[in-house]
Amino acid sequence: MITRRCSERRFFLRPDEATNNAFVYCLALAAQRAKVQVTFALAMSNHHHTAIHDPDGNFPVFIEHFHGLLARCQNAHLRRFENFWSSEPTSVVQLVDPSDILEKMTYAFTNPAAADLVDAVEDWPGVSSFQETLSGTCLTASRPKHFFRGDGKLPEIATLPIARPQGFEKLGQDEWAQLLAERVRAKEAEHRQRREKAGISVLGREEILAQDPFDCPRSHAPHFELNPRVAAKNKWARIETLLRNRGFLERYRAAFLNHLAGLANTLFPFGTYWMRKFGKVLCEPADRPRIASPGMTPAPARA
Repeated sequence: MITRRCSERRFFLRPDEATNNAFVYCLALAAQRAKVQVTFALAMSNHHHTAIHDPDGNFPVFIEHFHGLLARCQNAHLRRFENFWSSEPTSVVQLVDPSDILEKMTYAFTNPAAADLVDAVEDWPGVSSFQETLSGTCLTASRPKHFFRGDGKLPEIATLPIARPQGFEKLGQDEWAQLLAERVRAKEAEHRQRREKAGISVLGREEILAQDPFDCPRSHAPHFELNPRVAAKNKWARIETLLRNRGFLERYRAAFLNHLAGLANTLFPFGTYWMRKFGKVLCEPADRPRIASPGMTPAPARA
């Protein structure tokens, strides 16, 4: 699950036709380039939640391409030139079990309701893959004319398939849709009850669309908190994953020191990305014990 905020929490992703279209178009291009599968996406006015299945360990390529392309495209739309994204590192959280994926998916889709912006996910005017997840269909977008050249090589129409998360393959489409919808409706009901008790009303679509993209929330953003790289409700699955991640770091450091010392044929652990791509080092084959690096899907071995 990938999350990134806009600079100074400003509403640079405030929903409008051009912004929604650019988000989907850039997301589709990045997913195709990195060969990842998008399982859900939700764009709030000042941040986004996007989850991917990354069988080839290419999520750094995906993040670089998606965030860089969308930032330049939106800056052109907003007629600005400064940093688009926050200087804080992108949050990349490894979702261990299918239940953890479902929980984060529910969290993302109900984020607008949790923020008291709308009552239900269907009311959110920004990008949301909720309906495409329920129906098993795709998001589509046209090439943004305000940024991309009309005679360029990029496609006129970009299609983004929304993949079902791993662990739910045995469910039929109707069963999968019912499971997700029930979770989302239950969470929306919780937020509705909370607002009723507190006497709070939602902001509403019209007010959201009328917001100034250069504005930001009045609340203070939390700082100096934990930045988790693993999400797992199951205690033992979480411990196992954390130990695997620590094991990867220890083995990677040992291999890196051997590489610096000039030892020939140093074997890096399965899951190495930067040194595999740019240092052309040898990596363990996929049939070795898979040691995942923190927050990422292991990369394929290099022969």
